[in-house]
Formats: sequence, C-alpha cells, structure tokens
Amino acid sequence: MQVQLSHPSRAIEIKGPKKAKDLLKELNLVVEAHLVIRGDELVTEDEMLYDQDQIEIRPVISGGSPRLASDR
Repeated sequence: MQVQLSHPSRAIEIKGPKKAKDLLKELNLVVEAHLVIRGDELVTEDEMLYDQDQIEIRPVISGGSPRLASDR
C-alpha cells in the first residue's frame, strides 16, 4: 500500500494486508495519536488495509483559540 505521512512529509510503500493499528505500530507511531485515512474515509484501528489502498497518516492535533488582548 502507498502510505503518505505528513510529519515529516514522505511517502512509503508498505506490504499488506494488515490492520491499521499494526501499520502504525510498524511505523513506530502511537495509535491514539494518529489518524489513518483511506481515500476520503477515516478508518478504525481494527480495519484491514490492503496492498491497493492509498493511505494517509495524520497526527491528531488539538488546541484552543489564542487569548485575545481583550480577554486579559
């Protein structure tokens, strides 16, 4: 499968089939801290990924809005 990683940005080829969580573990990525996307669909950690799949892995990013000067 073609896997696109965003931090740092790179594309790699990984042999399937394998579960999404196993792919993340193979890449030494924390399962709870990353999203696995096949095409336009978010996949769960137990879904199977196959050789023909186009996968994107994105880190989960959280945060709030910056404090405004008027909020101080």
